[in-house]
Amino acid sequence: MNALDRHLALIGFMGAGKSTVGNAAAEKLGRPFVDADRVIEARVGLPIARIFDERGEAEFRRLEAEITVELLESATPTVLSLGGGAVGTIEIRKALHAHALTVLLEVSVADAWKRSQNGQRPLARDRERFEQLYEERQGLYIDTADTAARDLHDVILAAGGVHVAVGALERLGELVPGAGAVSLVGDRRVLGIYGADAQLALGTRLTAGTHELPSGEEAKSGVSLERLWGELRLDRKSTLVALGGGCTTDVAGFAAATYMRGVPWVSVPTTLVGQVDAAIGGKTGINLPTAKNLIGAFHWPTRTVIDPVLLETLPESERAGGMAEVVKTGLLAGERIWELPDAELVRRCAAHKVAVCLRDPHDRAIRTSLNLGHTFAHALEAGAAYSTVTHGHAVALGLRAALQLSVKHLGLDPKWSAVVEDVLKPKPVRVDIERAWAAMKRDKKAEAGKTRLVLLEAFGRPVWGVELPDDEVRTALESLVER
Repeated sequence: MNALDRHLALIGFMGAGKSTVGNAAAEKLGRPFVDADRVIEARVGLPIARIFDERGEAEFRRLEAEITVELLESATPTVLSLGGGAVGTIEIRKALHAHALTVLLEVSVADAWKRSQNGQRPLARDRERFEQLYEERQGLYIDTADTAARDLHDVILAAGGVHVAVGALERLGELVPGAGAVSLVGDRRVLGIYGADAQLALGTRLTAGTHELPSGEEAKSGVSLERLWGELRLDRKSTLVALGGGCTTDVAGFAAATYMRGVPWVSVPTTLVGQVDAAIGGKTGINLPTAKNLIGAFHWPTRTVIDPVLLETLPESERAGGMAEVVKTGLLAGERIWELPDAELVRRCAAHKVAVCLRDPHDRAIRTSLNLGHTFAHALEAGAAYSTVTHGHAVALGLRAALQLSVKHLGLDPKWSAVVEDVLKPKPVRVDIERAWAAMKRDKKAEAGKTRLVLLEAFGRPVWGVELPDDEVRTALESLVER
């Protein structure tokens, strides 16, 4: 479950930070933020404490239920913060189940008391009663919530149906939503390393077979896709689980989007590129010989399961390629994410992409910013016939070109362009420049044959749809090619 077309509702005890985190989440997702308690106060014309004192808790709960259900039944998806005791009312729990992705924002009783004791909360006046109430409500919170979160990044991930945790592969069976049959798809190498673990975790649900794809970009061909279609034996209640790197999740996701006009799928990325970028956001597709990802569909996974431990078996060359996406994400987010330890690096990158994709699920505005460096990268991959240039290396070079143009045309501080050289150290590649240029002119973001680029005007401030003269763009592309 995700909050793509639903409210994102935050529940939890007093002092959990629902209003603070909810407001920040709403800003990230481009949604209205609604604090149910503030709406109640505005409707009644009294603070919550006075409603309790003058009208009693029973009347407050009646008002709370009436107003909260009304908010949840509104058509426009919001980020909604509920009062600490709201889930005690059955009407509210039913409305949450029907209209929202519900996230429990966790807090310890000690922290909750520290944040609440000197405020105006009517139920935070006696510590003993406060702690008793905390214990009484925990079971109800857990039963009501779809998932739990510790902070803003966890809330954003939950909104996108993304689960990031060490050891997540071992829990794959319980993390795949639904109760129908499961089919497992992966490439030979990944299935050789993690296939048995995934099969064991899926257990008795794995009744629709395991299917092998070619490795790398070869998987994203019409031939590979047609073979997979022919092997699948799924019904509408079945789930396709894609285990592997970005190429695997791209083609398996597209197969899920098109088989029987769409079946649910779960993405389980095993590479750094997949965990921080490719497996998140519902973009699926295959390549044509002339350009990358021209055939595809938006088909959001029912869940994305990310286990950072899987990166431990990643070859150094693939890790280096994945770091290009990490650097890209950090530049877009305005955070030096590339300096973090693996588990947190993955979590923060994934949260940024989820927020952008939920804000613009069909790639019509801000999601375009995620293509920073990729217009050049896809051209280089096509110029190498998708065989000798890895995606990560191509992105690193694409970032070099895009940031150099950003310095020249948008006044970007050169120190951010230098990050690409310091962290990624990309080297020019040997490709067919004419083929690469033709692919660039056919890029999905091009309009009327005019290349449109994503550039940076400052750290964390992307600009998309930038048009530059063809000769300058071609010169930038040629600078990435080995002479």
